[in-house]
Amino acid sequence: MKRRILLQAGALSMPALALGRMALAQSWPSRPVTMMVPFAPGGSSDIIGRAVAQRMSLTLPKPVVVENRPGAAGEVGARLLARAEPDGHLLMAAPISTFAINKALRPQLGYDPVTDFTNLTLSVTTPNVLVVNPAQVKAGTLQEFIAWLKRTGAQDSYSSSGVGSSDHLTAELFNQRTGSRVAHIPYAGGAPATTDLISGTVQMSFQNLGFITPFIRDKQVKPLIVTSEERHPLLPDVPTAAEAGLEDFVVYSWQAMAAPPKMNPALVQQIHGSIIEALRQPEVVKQMDLIGFSIVGNSPEEFQAFQTKEIERWTQVVRAGNIRPE
Repeated sequence: MKRRILLQAGALSMPALALGRMALAQSWPSRPVTMMVPFAPGGSSDIIGRAVAQRMSLTLPKPVVVENRPGAAGEVGARLLARAEPDGHLLMAAPISTFAINKALRPQLGYDPVTDFTNLTLSVTTPNVLVVNPAQVKAGTLQEFIAWLKRTGAQDSYSSSGVGSSDHLTAELFNQRTGSRVAHIPYAGGAPATTDLISGTVQMSFQNLGFITPFIRDKQVKPLIVTSEERHPLLPDVPTAAEAGLEDFVVYSWQAMAAPPKMNPALVQQIHGSIIEALRQPEVVKQMDLIGFSIVGNSPEEFQAFQTKEIERWTQVVRAGNIRPE
């Protein structure tokens, strides 16, 4: 008799639990939502976070506001998200470094991007472009450039926007794949890295397509390859790595969105739907096109699988190159 009562109570509790979860999702948002960007204003994460937040605010009953929490290569904001309440009122827009490269590069990282977040979606991607100083580099194609790098007495260097950035590890992967020994000179962002490329302080760099395209059009730098699977509409005359003879060299810099861990599945679904709706608005698509980003907007499960592969890939590159954080 007691066992029957317990079974009946358990059966009754399941619908109640489901209703509780549904009620939590339906009550979201009960106050303004914060879209946190763990970097300073003006960067790609900030631009994308603000674009999505603005569109979400038009359809949700409460506004979505952007808050920049920079520090420690994104770790300050990431740790804040990992400790936040999973009620959907704190979200994060962040780049590949926060979600993948930091885990590969920093053994003592204060958060785990796989287990400490509820990952929502891979929001956008953009390829990198190998650009060189046209006055110094005596090569017109990728293969000529690789041969030029291996000339006797060569002491060439490449610039990046910082240790552990997408452009840094793309260049390191290039070194490993081609047998080149181009030295790394890190900078505090893509702008100073490109300034010194133009001046001739360094000879090459891998920069995000949207950022570097104006410098290419002004002929201040010369593009040799784009790291996407296909040629990009912004640079239709620039070959892919595969077309230039470098196979299996598809690399994207990307941005994603996440929430605190242990979030209610019904709430995850609701927040994910709001983000995807915002990403697919024509105004957002057009804005991303202009800066070289392509909308992805996949499912949490698809993003999780993609993230796992990215962490594995860049961990291999970091180990092979014996790369250490600053």
